[in-house]
Amino acid sequence: MKVRIGISGGGESLGPDAMAALGAAVAETGFDSLWLPEVLTRPGPDPLVGLAWVAGACPGLKIGTTMLLPGRNLVWLAKAVGTLDQLSGGRFLLTFVPGLALGGERSAIGIPGAERGALMDDALPVLKRLWAGEVVSHDGPAGSFTDVSVSPQPVQVPFDVWLGGTLPAALERCGRLADGWIPAFCTPEEAADGKAVIEEVAASHGRTISPEHFGVSLAYAPEGTDLSALASTQLARRARGRPLEQILPVGLSGLRAMLERFLEVGFSKFIVRPMAPPPAWRPELERLAEAVGGLQT
Repeated sequence: MKVRIGISGGGESLGPDAMAALGAAVAETGFDSLWLPEVLTRPGPDPLVGLAWVAGACPGLKIGTTMLLPGRNLVWLAKAVGTLDQLSGGRFLLTFVPGLALGGERSAIGIPGAERGALMDDALPVLKRLWAGEVVSHDGPAGSFTDVSVSPQPVQVPFDVWLGGTLPAALERCGRLADGWIPAFCTPEEAADGKAVIEEVAASHGRTISPEHFGVSLAYAPEGTDLSALASTQLARRARGRPLEQILPVGLSGLRAMLERFLEVGFSKFIVRPMAPPPAWRPELERLAEAVGGLQT
């Protein structure tokens, strides 16, 4: 079991020294990796650029992102990801998501929600071939090109790609194409049901997904938070009608209890993120390590 530290939403605008200090604090408090999300319309660094900085400043620390896939040039993306994994010595972890369907984020992506699934279906096999060093020709919804290869290639062979998402199409896609699954805003019971679907789909395509490749991205609220006061927020809208207390633990004791419930149903990798940026990261990480660090193996 591993705990990864994430920055919520679009994160905050951390300067170069603060970003390096955050990476160092993650490593020194014993957590697995630092994750930067890609949210275009809120403050926070571009994940590839920010993670490249952290990787250089913090040798040995794993880095990761939940990155938008629809709308990207596949050759550019394959080269950028290969470069980051190469320069970081194989420390880069990647999860693709279709993108949020809320407000300005939806229009900023520039791809209608109904088209994103088909783009991901088209793009993922192409990216895997490029990262494997093949010369690729492709003509499909995600792009068209002839006789292209990319260099540098990732250090990790094969380069694993995880997916997010909880809708039926996302689960089916994960079973067909992905190497792991890390959803968000779901209960342990929903996650267990999704895992069963993914494993069934994978088996029907002659594939297996490692039992260690199932995780959850999990936000937690500060101690004493009144979740009923969040009823009209984007968090509540993403909950799709479920009570927030089912998917958003309050305080570090609530977080630990939620992690233990996910462990019981077969999940072992967790991107844990404060609901809002803490006043100071190192004290928050020290408290977090004391509360949940002992669960790591």
